[in-house]
Amino acid sequence: MSDLSSDVRLLPLPKSLQRFDPWIAGWMQRHGHRVLHFALGVTFFWFGALKVFATSPADALVRATVYWVDPDWFIPVLGAWEMLIGICLAFRPLLRLGILLLALQLPGTFLPMVLLPGVVWDRFPFVLTMEGQYIVKNLVIIGAALVLGGSLRAPPKSGPP
Repeated sequence: MSDLSSDVRLLPLPKSLQRFDPWIAGWMQRHGHRVLHFALGVTFFWFGALKVFATSPADALVRATVYWVDPDWFIPVLGAWEMLIGICLAFRPLLRLGILLLALQLPGTFLPMVLLPGVVWDRFPFVLTMEGQYIVKNLVIIGAALVLGGSLRAPPKSGPP
Protein backbone atom coordinates (compact mmCIF):
# COMPACT_ATOMS: atom_id res chain seq x y z
CA MET A 1 0.00 0.00 0.00
CA SER A 2 1.44 3.36 -0.95
CA ASP A 3 1.91 6.18 1.49
CA LEU A 4 -0.63 8.81 0.45
CA SER A 5 1.26 11.58 2.20
CA SER A 6 4.00 11.23 -0.43
CA ASP A 7 1.45 11.62 -3.24
CA VAL A 8 -0.62 14.46 -1.81
CA ARG A 9 0.35 17.70 -0.15
CA LEU A 10 -1.26 17.77 3.27
CA LEU A 11 -2.10 20.76 5.39
CA PRO A 12 0.69 21.26 7.90
CA LEU A 13 0.01 20.30 11.49
CA PRO A 14 0.59 22.77 14.29
CA LYS A 15 3.94 22.09 15.94
CA SER A 16 2.21 21.08 19.18
CA LEU A 17 0.53 18.14 17.36
CA GLN A 18 3.40 17.01 15.13
CA ARG A 19 4.85 14.61 17.70
CA PHE A 20 1.52 12.72 17.89
CA ASP A 21 1.05 12.39 14.14
CA PRO A 22 3.28 9.34 13.55
CA TRP A 23 1.70 7.50 16.48
CA ILE A 24 -1.87 8.28 15.36
CA ALA A 25 -1.20 7.49 11.69
CA GLY A 26 0.57 4.25 12.66
CA TRP A 27 -2.34 3.20 14.87
CA MET A 28 -4.79 3.87 12.04
CA GLN A 29 -2.66 1.91 9.59
CA ARG A 30 -2.35 -1.06 11.97
CA HIS A 31 -6.02 -1.18 12.97
CA GLY A 32 -7.97 0.51 10.16
CA HIS A 33 -8.78 -2.63 8.17
CA ARG A 34 -9.88 -4.51 11.28
CA VAL A 35 -12.16 -1.64 12.32
CA LEU A 36 -13.55 -1.39 8.78
CA HIS A 37 -14.32 -5.13 8.72
CA PHE A 38 -16.12 -4.82 12.05
CA ALA A 39 -18.00 -1.62 11.16
CA LEU A 40 -19.29 -2.95 7.85
CA GLY A 41 -20.17 -6.29 9.39
CA VAL A 42 -22.10 -4.77 12.28
CA THR A 43 -23.89 -2.29 10.03
CA PHE A 44 -25.09 -4.94 7.59
CA PHE A 45 -25.98 -7.43 10.30
CA TRP A 46 -27.94 -4.79 12.23
CA PHE A 47 -29.83 -3.41 9.21
CA GLY A 48 -30.61 -6.97 8.13
CA ALA A 49 -31.85 -7.97 11.58
CA LEU A 50 -34.21 -4.99 11.58
CA LYS A 51 -35.75 -6.35 8.37
CA VAL A 52 -35.96 -9.92 9.69
CA PHE A 53 -37.77 -8.74 12.83
CA ALA A 54 -40.04 -6.34 10.88
CA THR A 55 -38.72 -3.25 12.67
CA SER A 56 -36.78 -1.60 9.82
CA PRO A 57 -37.41 2.06 9.04
CA ALA A 58 -36.67 1.10 5.42
CA ASP A 59 -39.62 -1.33 5.30
CA ALA A 60 -41.99 1.04 3.48
CA LEU A 61 -39.27 2.03 1.01
CA VAL A 62 -38.50 -1.61 0.18
CA ARG A 63 -42.22 -2.41 -0.19
CA ALA A 64 -42.75 0.54 -2.55
CA THR A 65 -39.62 -0.18 -4.58
CA VAL A 66 -39.97 -3.92 -5.11
CA TYR A 67 -43.75 -3.81 -5.54
CA TRP A 68 -43.82 -6.83 -7.87
CA VAL A 69 -42.62 -9.21 -5.10
CA ASP A 70 -44.57 -10.23 -1.99
CA PRO A 71 -42.91 -8.15 0.75
CA ASP A 72 -44.02 -10.55 3.50
CA TRP A 73 -41.37 -13.03 2.38
CA PHE A 74 -39.03 -10.75 0.41
CA ILE A 75 -38.15 -8.35 3.23
CA PRO A 76 -37.18 -11.08 5.74
CA VAL A 77 -35.15 -12.87 3.04
CA LEU A 78 -33.43 -9.59 2.16
CA GLY A 79 -32.75 -9.08 5.86
CA ALA A 80 -31.23 -12.55 6.21
CA TRP A 81 -29.13 -11.86 3.10
CA GLU A 82 -27.87 -8.62 4.68
CA MET A 83 -27.12 -10.41 7.95
CA LEU A 84 -25.07 -12.97 6.00
CA ILE A 85 -23.24 -10.13 4.22
CA GLY A 86 -22.51 -8.63 7.63
CA ILE A 87 -21.05 -11.86 8.97
CA CYS A 88 -18.91 -12.32 5.85
CA LEU A 89 -17.62 -8.74 5.85
CA ALA A 90 -16.72 -8.93 9.53
CA PHE A 91 -14.37 -11.90 9.11
CA ARG A 92 -11.50 -11.75 6.63
CA PRO A 93 -11.67 -15.45 5.62
CA LEU A 94 -15.27 -14.87 4.43
CA LEU A 95 -14.61 -11.52 2.76
CA ARG A 96 -14.70 -12.73 -0.86
CA LEU A 97 -18.11 -14.28 -0.32
CA GLY A 98 -19.30 -11.13 1.46
CA ILE A 99 -18.19 -8.92 -1.41
CA LEU A 100 -19.96 -11.18 -3.91
CA LEU A 101 -23.19 -11.09 -1.88
CA LEU A 102 -22.80 -7.31 -1.50
CA ALA A 103 -22.23 -6.86 -5.26
CA LEU A 104 -25.49 -8.72 -5.91
CA GLN A 105 -27.42 -6.71 -3.29
CA LEU A 106 -26.19 -3.14 -3.71
CA PRO A 107 -27.55 -2.37 -7.20
CA GLY A 108 -31.04 -2.98 -5.83
CA THR A 109 -30.50 -0.38 -3.12
CA PHE A 110 -30.26 2.30 -5.80
CA LEU A 111 -33.57 1.31 -7.48
CA PRO A 112 -35.65 3.87 -5.55
CA MET A 113 -33.62 6.67 -7.13
CA VAL A 114 -35.10 5.63 -10.48
CA LEU A 115 -38.43 4.04 -9.51
CA LEU A 116 -39.42 6.44 -6.71
CA PRO A 117 -37.79 9.80 -7.48
CA GLY A 118 -40.43 11.68 -5.47
CA VAL A 119 -39.46 9.72 -2.38
CA VAL A 120 -35.71 10.16 -2.87
CA TRP A 121 -35.37 13.73 -4.11
CA ASP A 122 -36.66 16.85 -2.44
CA ARG A 123 -35.24 18.96 -5.28
CA PHE A 124 -33.43 17.07 -8.04
CA PRO A 125 -30.48 16.66 -8.42
CA PHE A 126 -28.89 17.87 -5.18
CA VAL A 127 -31.41 17.96 -2.34
CA LEU A 128 -32.09 14.47 -1.05
CA THR A 129 -34.82 13.37 1.33
CA MET A 130 -33.92 11.28 4.36
CA GLU A 131 -34.61 8.19 2.24
CA GLY A 132 -32.31 9.54 -0.46
CA GLN A 133 -29.54 10.11 2.06
CA TYR A 134 -30.03 6.54 3.32
CA ILE A 135 -29.49 5.32 -0.25
CA VAL A 136 -26.54 7.58 -1.13
CA LYS A 137 -24.61 6.41 1.95
CA ASN A 138 -24.21 3.17 0.04
CA LEU A 139 -21.48 4.91 -1.96
CA VAL A 140 -19.40 4.85 1.23
CA ILE A 141 -20.13 1.15 1.64
CA ILE A 142 -19.00 0.51 -1.94
CA GLY A 143 -15.76 2.40 -1.29
CA ALA A 144 -15.15 0.55 1.95
CA ALA A 145 -15.77 -2.82 0.27
CA LEU A 146 -13.28 -1.87 -2.46
CA VAL A 147 -10.66 -1.05 0.18
CA LEU A 148 -11.20 -4.37 1.95
CA GLY A 149 -11.34 -6.32 -1.32
CA GLY A 150 -8.13 -4.67 -2.45
CA SER A 151 -6.42 -5.99 0.66
CA LEU A 152 -7.23 -9.64 -0.06
CA ARG A 153 -4.01 -10.41 -1.89
CA ALA A 154 -1.83 -8.71 0.72
CA PRO A 155 -1.32 -10.23 4.16
CA PRO A 156 -3.33 -8.43 6.83
CA LYS A 157 -1.45 -5.63 8.60
CA SER A 158 -2.33 -6.77 12.11
CA GLY A 159 -3.76 -10.25 11.76
CA PRO A 160 -7.27 -11.37 10.95
CA PRO A 161 -10.17 -9.63 12.69
